[in-house]
Amino acid sequence: MKKILYASLLLLTLNGCSELEQAIPENSNSQSLTYHDIRPVFWGQVYSNGGNTLYCEQSFGKRHGRNINIEHVFPMSWVTKSLKCGTRNQCRNSSDRFNRIEADLHNLYPALAEINDLRGAMSFVIIKGEKRVRKGCDFEVDKRSYKAEPRPEVRGNIARAMLYMADNYKELKLFKSQRKLMEKWHREDPPDSEEKRRNRLIESIQGNRNPYIG
Repeated sequence: MKKILYASLLLLTLNGCSELEQAIPENSNSQSLTYHDIRPVFWGQVYSNGGNTLYCEQSFGKRHGRNINIEHVFPMSWVTKSLKCGTRNQCRNSSDRFNRIEADLHNLYPALAEINDLRGAMSFVIIKGEKRVRKGCDFEVDKRSYKAEPRPEVRGNIARAMLYMADNYKELKLFKSQRKLMEKWHREDPPDSEEKRRNRLIESIQGNRNPYIG
């Protein structure tokens, strides 16, 4: 059944966003879908006209290319550890809870694949004196401490995704210093019109809002 649904969603994505919107009624519970089911919805509906990547603000159109993929802001390795369900693939096969968490659109953002891979499961901090990892991209990492610093313009977006995940799924935790920093970034970088648009659209797809966005 899931394979049939995924194939249908992929076909609708290729045919255009308007058909996809009809396929997913308002306030439907998309969290019954897996991450692989939701990927064509992410590209075909949430970013149907393109957009900008999270960490580097790289613009992309309807055809985003292989160099841009989907970032889970709250890392999935943190989720597998919290749920104690094994590896990511093992969790996909054994845990409905994991599949619901992995497919939550509020935690998904477009990112350059190389930056997504570099960030991995790093927690976020302010790094002093580190060089940017890519020319033209304000993203820094400290490989020794395994931490990353995103550009100021999206720190609020990141914070609201992280806080939403920790609050919405009680198994997921943010350690004290990380939560304190996310709350600070949330206050310092309030939601802009694009983040509010995203929030409204995701609500129409999966039936809930990120309350930190409003």
